[in-house]
Amino acid sequence: MTEEKIYNVAAFVCGMDEEYPYQIILGINSFAKEHKINISYFAAFGGIVENTAFDDGEYSIYNMPDYSRFDGAILLTNSFPSEAVRNVIISKVKAAGIPAVIFECRDQEEFHDVSIDNYSVMKELVEHIIREHGARTFNFISGPETNPEAQARYKAFRDALEENGIEFDVKRLFKGFFRSYDGIRAIEDFLQTGMSLPDAFICANDSMALTAMNKLQVNGYKVPDDVIVTGFDNSFNARNAYPSLTTVKRPLFESGFQACEMLLGLMNGEERPKSLSVKAEPVFAESCGCRIGNMENILGFKKDTYLRLERTYTSIHILNRMIAALAGANNVEECVDAIRKFIEAIDCKEFALCLVRDWDKRFNSVSIEQNEDQYPPVMTAPLIIDHGERRKVKSFESRNLRPEQITTGGNISYYLPLHFGSRILGYYIMTNTDFPIYSNHCHTITMSIGNAIENISKLNVLDPLCGVYNRNGFNLNAGYVFKECVRNKTPLTIMFIDVDGLKTINDTYGHSEGDYAIKSISETIEMCCDSMDVCGRMGGDEFVIVSRTEGFAENFEERFNEEIEERNMNSGKQFTLSASIGHACIVPEATDSLAELIKRADADMYVVKKRRKRDRSV
Repeated sequence: MTEEKIYNVAAFVCGMDEEYPYQIILGINSFAKEHKINISYFAAFGGIVENTAFDDGEYSIYNMPDYSRFDGAILLTNSFPSEAVRNVIISKVKAAGIPAVIFECRDQEEFHDVSIDNYSVMKELVEHIIREHGARTFNFISGPETNPEAQARYKAFRDALEENGIEFDVKRLFKGFFRSYDGIRAIEDFLQTGMSLPDAFICANDSMALTAMNKLQVNGYKVPDDVIVTGFDNSFNARNAYPSLTTVKRPLFESGFQACEMLLGLMNGEERPKSLSVKAEPVFAESCGCRIGNMENILGFKKDTYLRLERTYTSIHILNRMIAALAGANNVEECVDAIRKFIEAIDCKEFALCLVRDWDKRFNSVSIEQNEDQYPPVMTAPLIIDHGERRKVKSFESRNLRPEQITTGGNISYYLPLHFGSRILGYYIMTNTDFPIYSNHCHTITMSIGNAIENISKLNVLDPLCGVYNRNGFNLNAGYVFKECVRNKTPLTIMFIDVDGLKTINDTYGHSEGDYAIKSISETIEMCCDSMDVCGRMGGDEFVIVSRTEGFAENFEERFNEEIEERNMNSGKQFTLSASIGHACIVPEATDSLAELIKRADADMYVVKKRRKRDRSV
């Protein structure tokens, strides 16, 4: 009797804390557990903090797996605010040659899809608002411009207005990203315009609609008496809001379940229909002025709400304890211990903390939007929790994903990135727990761990005498600036500064005065740099600066000499501070190395130093 094959499936999603992906994931997981399929979710929270460097760090998780090592893929790429990232993932899945099911996207011939007719159902909802409630003036809060679902819903909105003889003022369009906070921003922006209140705010999803409705109510507007608000998704909060939200109902759990079922058939070599269409229908509720008679069972609502609130309060308490412990961590062992206590407190039985090898000594960045750079190949796992047992793995290849392989089927794993800005620190894995999808604090936890690890690395990268970066810290941070200049093809300036006469100062006046000289030069260097420059003490009396500011070398040297002259006039010391400065300026290529450019600046500094010695001897 042949043993049944265990399939391993990669799933790609962004923003699991929204109800749309949450419900679909529950459906996928239900089918996967029933049929012993291992699902690996690669998840990020991109587009939330509106910071490109931060998004690079988040999206790095999608460059980590070897797509070809999976048997199939499920793509919730409609949850991505970035079209570039979405396209890179789609391209990687195609290149892997594995069967794939995608949601709400029928223009990828290689993939099977599960979709609803966004256009028809949104048009039906808008026509109801026009014909049944007499609305003539509208504001629209959209999803991402490049998102196919958002495009279809916006087109349906515009077509419904046009067919009913209503002109739309594009000043009343707010371009959102399907995130809850977009609803707040949309109302804030609208209130600042001074425009008259519309008859209705039509929102591209429930998350934005609910926060928009709340913001309107906080500002004294009644819904629906003063203004109508509608959404799309029929989420739990939409059904149980006050007033309940007019929206669109689509069977998300069933969509996830059927997508996984379709993929299993494809992986088994079976023929399946290219597209699966699931039924969606408008729900006319209180926020447009309709009265719904069949309210959900109040006892069920109370129970669900109580469980959500209790879980939220508990998570906040546990999270605060972890953040406090991480803030006080002085080394990776103390950081790991704080994480361990948190994982045990949320009752997560299987967890792995995976860090880039030499994470404290190197700067690693991966820009998936640029489709360049490879994920660091070697990892270390300082913390593995396996049903109460704690252990670690010194080294493993990142292409293996896990420090220890799973041999059974029906496991659900979530891979979440750890980073500080664009600096890649690693990732963590939670297995067979729903915490990453039900908790609103998962992203906060991820950022807290990343920040703590970054802070620990900084303890090891600062020069104790001067407070600037030591050699380790300089190489780490200058490496980021160097890579950015290579990627953007912009100029890079490197300054090499050597303290003059330090040996004479030490021999004549003592090492404490020598330390004073070094600190004074260091302080002057910092005064002449801005926050975007990277400066470090490379050892002894040598300092290096990396800058991407145009004309930095000339401006720095002029200001440095002025500051040193003033310091000498006011120091009261018996010796004079001075330094020799060399520089190199170049638009670096990928074939260049930072170390070689530093050597060029060092060589230029020695030419200056020899000339200064010769001039003094004349």
